Order: sequence, then C-alpha cells, then structure tokens
Amino acid sequence: MLKARLKLVLNILLSLIMLLCLIFHELIIYGVSQGKGQLHIIRNAQPVEAVLQDPSFPDTLKQKLVLISEIKTFAIDSLGINPSDNYTTVFDQHGKAILWTISAAEPYKMEAKEWTFPFLGSVSYKGFFNKKALRKEYLELVRQNYDIDVYSPSGWSTLGWFKDPILTGMLKKDAGSLSNLIIHELTHGTLYVKNDVTFNENLANFIGDKGAELFLSYKFGRNSKEYKDYQEFKEDEFVYNAYILQSLKKLDSLYSSFPASAPEVDKRNKKRKLITEIVVNVNKLKLHKKKQLFKYSLQAFREGNAFFMSFERYDSEYKKFDEDFKKNYNSDLKLYLKAMKEKYPSI
Repeated sequence: MLKARLKLVLNILLSLIMLLCLIFHELIIYGVSQGKGQLHIIRNAQPVEAVLQDPSFPDTLKQKLVLISEIKTFAIDSLGINPSDNYTTVFDQHGKAILWTISAAEPYKMEAKEWTFPFLGSVSYKGFFNKKALRKEYLELVRQNYDIDVYSPSGWSTLGWFKDPILTGMLKKDAGSLSNLIIHELTHGTLYVKNDVTFNENLANFIGDKGAELFLSYKFGRNSKEYKDYQEFKEDEFVYNAYILQSLKKLDSLYSSFPASAPEVDKRNKKRKLITEIVVNVNKLKLHKKKQLFKYSLQAFREGNAFFMSFERYDSEYKKFDEDFKKNYNSDLKLYLKAMKEKYPSI
C-alpha cells in the first residue's frame, strides 16, 4: 500500500515537472544558454596576478589592471561597496563582443517591453551570449512592431552569483570612464531591488558617477588631466541627458495627440519629423564633444523610442538622487549608500 502511494506521488511530481518544463521551456532554454556563456567566460578567465606576470601582455594595459584594483579597494573602503571577488580575474575578448543586450519599446508610446525572470522579476532588457538567440529575439520583436535597441555593454554584474571578470575591452577606457563603469557594476552587486530596473540603473549610475569623481580626486588630484577630463565629460552628459529626457516628453505628447483612427503612415511621418528635429538640434547644445554626441544621436532614427527609453532607464532619477544626497546626507556618498542599503531590500 505504501509503495503504491509513493509511486503515485512520484508520478504526480514527474507530471508536474514535465508540465512546468513545457510551460517554461523557452525560459529554461534561455537560462541554460546564459549559464553556458557565463561559465565559458569564468572558466577561461585568468587571475589578474598571472596576467600581470605575462610578458606578452602590454604594459599600458597592465597599468589599467592595477588601476581597477585600486578603484575596487577605494569603492569598498570609502564608498561602502560590499566586498567581493569581482574583478580579480581577466577574460581576453580578443577584440570581439561577447555579450549583447536588447531592449524594446512600443512604437507610439513611451512604454518599455519587459521580460520576467526568476529572482530578478520584471526587467526591461535581456542579455545574450549567443548571437543566434539574439537574432531570433530581435526578429520576434520586429514581428511585434517594437522599436528596438541592441548594444554590446562594456561590462555586467551577476549580482554576486558569479565572480565577475575584468574584460579586456574595459581596458581601452580612460581613467574616468573606467572608474565609473567599475563602481557602477559593483553597486549592482551591493544593492539590487527586484522588479525595479529604473531604480537599480539610476542608482548605479549615480553612485558610479559620484564615486568616480571622488576616486579621481583621491588618486590623481583635482588639478590632474584625469579629473578635469572627467568633469568635462560630466558637463556634456548633464546637458545632453537633460535634453534627451525633455525630448522624450515631447515625443510622448505627440503620441498622446494621435487619434485612435490616425493612419499608420501619418503617425510614422510625424514621429520621424520630430526625431529629426531632436537630432538636428543637438548641434545647438553647448557641448565639448558635440560631433561625438551628434553622431551618437543618429541611433535614434534606427532605434526609435527604445533609444529614448534607455535614458529613462539610466538617467531620469539622477537629479532626484542628487538633491537627496546633498540635502539629507551632506554629500557623503558612503553615508548615502548605507542609507539606501538599509531602506531598500536587495535580492
């Protein structure tokens, strides 16, 4: 009798597992693919110490490896970033992209598409180590008439689940950009709130920016080229980001004005006309690197609303964070991050 009951229970469990596999087969396949890509990188990454001893590795890049170690130590000691084994290994990309991220938005609404994952919850972008899988996702989004943005990020965070390596592509960055990137990703490993990508990315951007500024001042001094270059970059970023976020609102207002019966061709033409005005007017902004940012803005023609939504995701909360940081925490970044960790539950 007991044996028969155990057999029945096992059959029910097996049936449930098979049913779940059928329902979530695409998510399971995606997870396996991501796991394989991540493990390939981890297994083929070398300890920083070994790379520093490698005579064939360029000395200029070795200096960047040492700098990353200093950035990490500063972030832990002076900013309150959680200690980890991240950035203690190096993965050689051989000049090739190894990860792609895709995001999408409605064509006539500032609304991002979201994907749902275990632990993370709803996320408005999706990463791929497999280019064929990326293309499949891209074509499906095209079929659904989304505006789409595909890019290869300089780095990513596994939120402490794996030991994140230094990618050789990171070593091409200048001291300011590299500091910002490393502190940004380490912030994700310190605090990541489920179902709130906008908060997570905006916070990491804010901590990455303020942390980079503090590190450059500490390491090179406020009169250094590194510090001054970063300040110039920040001036451009503040002006440009504010302009794009304001442009996002203009596009949103345009879409809201469309009657339900508006022909597709009319909506498409009006949208393109406004995007053209937005891109052209970048040339009127007071920017140090106007040509570079104008060229970057041309992506808006290809990516549509997905281009503008990326600024919403990463930069829309900066001013609010900065006001809170100055008013309630006396511009003390370590105190501010400590308060954020206490206020928000991290996964």
